[in-house]
Amino acid sequence: MAPSDEVRQFTVGHDDDGIRLDRWFKRHLPQIGFATVSRWARTGQIRVDGKRAKPEDRLEAGQVLRIPPGGHAPDKQQATRRELTEEEIAQADAMLIHQDRAAIVLNKVPGLATQGGTRTHSHVDGLLDAFAPDGPRPRLVHRLDKDTSGVLLVARTAGSAAFFSKRFSGRSAKKIYWALVVGVPDVAEGTIEAPIAKQPGTGGEKMHVDTENGQPAKTRYRVVDRAGNRAAWVELQPLTGRTHQLRVHMAAIGHPIVGDGKYGGQDAFLTGSISRKMHLHARRLIIEHPDGAPLDVTAELPAHFAASMEQLGFDEVLSDAGGGFGVLADATPDSRETKKAAAKAHAKQYRKERRGERRRRATTPDKPGGKGAGKTGGKTAAKTGARTGARTGARSGAKAAGKPAARGTGKPGTRAAPPRPGTRPAGGKPPKR
Repeated sequence: MAPSDEVRQFTVGHDDDGIRLDRWFKRHLPQIGFATVSRWARTGQIRVDGKRAKPEDRLEAGQVLRIPPGGHAPDKQQATRRELTEEEIAQADAMLIHQDRAAIVLNKVPGLATQGGTRTHSHVDGLLDAFAPDGPRPRLVHRLDKDTSGVLLVARTAGSAAFFSKRFSGRSAKKIYWALVVGVPDVAEGTIEAPIAKQPGTGGEKMHVDTENGQPAKTRYRVVDRAGNRAAWVELQPLTGRTHQLRVHMAAIGHPIVGDGKYGGQDAFLTGSISRKMHLHARRLIIEHPDGAPLDVTAELPAHFAASMEQLGFDEVLSDAGGGFGVLADATPDSRETKKAAAKAHAKQYRKERRGERRRRATTPDKPGGKGAGKTGGKTAAKTGARTGARTGARSGAKAAGKPAARGTGKPGTRAAPPRPGTRPAGGKPPKR
């Protein structure tokens, strides 16, 4: 948004619902510094629905924001976008499998990095301007390894980026991967729990299982089909998001992913015509969408993976049939309304059980020596004793409780000791001699 010499008004969009006022400026008017926003708020020049507002106030969708003229900081220049070539635009369009107002979903090709880095100049992040040449620049919300192919979600706006990022960090997003592994796991379906840490001496480029200092990592897997004892086709669902988690876990159980020489060494390659490329593919993603209905997308296999599947005699229908995906049973994430309804039903059932328990307690007769008998005897003894005296009250209380009266402490259920010879019983006459 360009600076203006006139009073400006903006309507808060759905993507900005719940955002702080100062963050709204950073997102939409980055050329206006925080000091200026604070001064305008302090002097009442910023108005939200006609009322004064503070920088930390949260905005709601539909509110009207009034901003005074000026405030442009000449030293704050917006980053200029690099103009993409026709080849880069075509490459980006070839990966597109879904787009809407909040999300862009790509089928990332193997060998293309998600983000740039040292000596990495070709990457997905550098191609995102192809999907919004004039509007806000799309943003990555998660990553795939360079040699991993498949579903990659990109947020179209800053608001949708925050929404999707929260789902990934909260583990409500469901991801399913396909992989070809060397050999066949002894257990056809299970969970791998092995902490992962950076391997010393690799500069953070390689991970390993570290039971003492590693971060918790958990992966569910299922063997879909097998090619004798040579290889297996497995579905993988990461329940945590550690770096290289699936690759490390499969190598740790002795079945490295085909083509993953980094973690499997020479044992990760099959003889014959099977490709030496990595056979790990992000097949499916299910995640909540800002518009309500879950986003459910599937990515087709790359050419080398599909060719290996055919050569090993694996049929994709074995996994896709019924849409169950094995480890993704009940994979659709629960909406907020569904979770509230489940919590309400649980609370209602709990109260019902408690009421039934109280009714049973009230209607069940007290057992001799039970907790209720002791209370009843104590109360009866106290009331009777107030009317007829301590001695009569003790006897009446003992009868009501079905037990001898308590000794000394007044606790029911304890037999009173007989008086010693030569002593006077409490409340009685001296013994005859």
